[in-house]
Amino acid sequence: MFSVIFPGQGSQIVGMGKEFFEKHEIVKKLFKEADETLDFSLSKLILEGPKDELDLTVNTQPAIFLISYSIFQVVKEDFNINLNEAKYFAGHSLGEYSALSCAGYLDFGETIKILRVRGDAMQNSVPKGEGGMLAILGSKIEDVEKIINDNQNNFVAQVANDNSDGQIVLSGKTKDLQILSEFLKDNKIKNIKLPVSAPFHCNLMSKATSVMTDELQKINFKKSKNILISNVTAEEISNTEDLRNLLIKQIEKRVRWRESILNMINKGVNQFIEIGPGKVLSGLVKRINKDVKISSINSQSDIESLNI
Repeated sequence: MFSVIFPGQGSQIVGMGKEFFEKHEIVKKLFKEADETLDFSLSKLILEGPKDELDLTVNTQPAIFLISYSIFQVVKEDFNINLNEAKYFAGHSLGEYSALSCAGYLDFGETIKILRVRGDAMQNSVPKGEGGMLAILGSKIEDVEKIINDNQNNFVAQVANDNSDGQIVLSGKTKDLQILSEFLKDNKIKNIKLPVSAPFHCNLMSKATSVMTDELQKINFKKSKNILISNVTAEEISNTEDLRNLLIKQIEKRVRWRESILNMINKGVNQFIEIGPGKVLSGLVKRINKDVKISSINSQSDIESLNI
């Protein structure tokens, strides 16, 4: 029994999807539709760069979605592998939109448009330099939450991503994260400042929540038999109104990735197929459970060797 999972920000590289673009007409069509929908050449930015522009959140979000969706369609249409037999669909943060679109809840064009808006809203929710994210390595979620609760008078931070045991990401104001980082170092806890320009998945994203609340009201969610595992709850979801509300909450709530993977495994999933650039989620799944089978689809040969 397998689940399909889709990556979020941080997986992007210049040239991602180039092999699929060159070999598959369906991908050329999707790249062309993306450019026309957004009224700028996202395809050129993906294939040629520059990297600093691709790394802007407003561009990264639709770009990663375009690659993930394109690969999904190649697997389904050109290799005739029915990924809709998956028990669950799930994605990490923006990857949840890839999951929803590939699962049939959202149209391709609507998804790429709303991710451009989402990226812009998240980027501009906090003035540049005032907020950031910090990864804590080697600690469990309970220990991190205790540190935050015990030190509320010294700094304010929120868990943004519960990725796996040993990888937890916090968001907050830059000055708070600096104090937190020093505290962690003093206590021999490894931490790394992430190269992001905004503090995602915390209450500093409230402006982005307002924007997305309005935008998501305009979206027509379709019915689908496929079941999503929500970032916000780590539980099954398929009701379209619930999906809309959870996507709004997702902006400020933590991504419960570790819990999501464990929940899918507990429901009988023994294989995960990561579709999109990079292998970040495959690495996280391995840390969560070493016994499940994991496949990353980044190239033609990856599809050819896929065994479901």
